[in-house]
Amino acid sequence: MKKWLLLVVLSLGMAGLASAAEPVRNLILMIGDGMGLSQVSMLKIENGYAPTAFDRAQGVALISTYSANNRVTDSAAAGTALASGCKTNNSALGVDPDGQPLESMMVKAHSADRPTGIVVTCYLQHATPGAFYAHSKSRSRTAAITDDLLESGIDVLFGGGSKWLSRPCGDEGTYFDAFRSRGYLVADSLGAIPDTYTGRVLCSVADEHLPEASERGDFLPEATSRALSLLSAGAAGRDNGFLLLVEGSQIDFAGHGNDAGELLDEMRDFERAVAVAMDFADRTPGTLVVVTADHETGGLTIPACDEDFTQAENGVEYRFSTGGHTGMLVPVYLYGTGADHISGVMDNTDLSKRLMQLLGLAE
Repeated sequence: MKKWLLLVVLSLGMAGLASAAEPVRNLILMIGDGMGLSQVSMLKIENGYAPTAFDRAQGVALISTYSANNRVTDSAAAGTALASGCKTNNSALGVDPDGQPLESMMVKAHSADRPTGIVVTCYLQHATPGAFYAHSKSRSRTAAITDDLLESGIDVLFGGGSKWLSRPCGDEGTYFDAFRSRGYLVADSLGAIPDTYTGRVLCSVADEHLPEASERGDFLPEATSRALSLLSAGAAGRDNGFLLLVEGSQIDFAGHGNDAGELLDEMRDFERAVAVAMDFADRTPGTLVVVTADHETGGLTIPACDEDFTQAENGVEYRFSTGGHTGMLVPVYLYGTGADHISGVMDNTDLSKRLMQLLGLAE
């Protein structure tokens, strides 16, 4: 008995030393909008069961996604829960159910002088990215959300939204002009950003959402790679790390449209971005990659084509049960430093709180 207790004490001591020796400095939070276990399973099946980036995960968990006023969440409420650790009502962004502003992990990281970034394939003012910097009772108030984006101080912004960014911004000209006056390089393509550039950047490549995966090329993995380089450079002169949000935004769009082909394209695109993040973690100690979803979209199931299982192969079908969201649990995949600190079944707010604790951003 004494020997067993000694082994437990020694194990806990070594775990504590390992944790102290390598804290989480950089968080890459990757959200597959609308991505449930079925969507990941679809990717696995269509990849011939060859390993994907998801299979590299060193830890796996499940989270519930319900909002403060609905068992089935929307992206605004779910994004707010992941960003701030607080439930809110559907359609609300960055505010609690009473409309009071919440402080997101991105705002806290910025206040702690850590470089921050957002990479999305939707417009930058959309619900999930907006949850990390905006405060609005309604996700549809895009003009006000654009004001919040300008004032957020987020260092790296890659996505769409030029429709609103090109509009007048008081006496500062357009919002693009206002970003320039705050020291941002404003670009309309990744190629327009010089390779040697290391400052703040706003890269809006579409009026609203980007084209679907089959038409936009490698924007998401390339933007993820470029954002990591920029944030690494920004963090190099400071005694801290960075926070990057990457969203596979249009997985959700394909689910709403019940389009299995488009969904597979979006999952493959997102998986390439996940691989970029995990490769970065391999060569950058102190980096934690967290891949999850805000909710599941489409109610995707993968039944056999017929029920005679005496056959060698029955085939599979991809069937959707809804054009909306579902209340299913969604997965969390963890990789890199601190991956062993999160596991089990929890709420999306608990995941957010644990991540902020690992980053030293908890109150």
